[in-house]
Amino acid sequence: MRTLLNIVWIVTGGIVTAFGWALVGIVFYVTIIGVPLGRQAFKMAELTLAPFGKTIVYGGGAPSLVANIVWVLLAGIWAAAAYVVSGLAFCVTVIGIPFGIQLFKMAKLSLLPFGAKVLSA
Repeated sequence: MRTLLNIVWIVTGGIVTAFGWALVGIVFYVTIIGVPLGRQAFKMAELTLAPFGKTIVYGGGAPSLVANIVWVLLAGIWAAAAYVVSGLAFCVTVIGIPFGIQLFKMAKLSLLPFGAKVLSA
């Protein structure tokens, strides 16, 4: 079932969003200072490409906290807000609820990506 949902996800926009995150990661990687931010963008691209069957484990400690504060100020709040609005729109219909739940998962990761790991279930 998760494979079918991931295929539907990819066809209906997941590939475009993952490509966007990958492009952001490449732009961050151009500068030396942006490499840590680029890693987080690639983490988002991985989750956005096929979110069904993946879980996120949070942790990291003080360095992750400082990095997450910088991330939230630069991009996290806007990305998370976009995912939450999209998730709410999907949850209006019964068929869209599983997709909305995945968008909420992505909202949390896009808000606090440092110290988080994306794992396959």
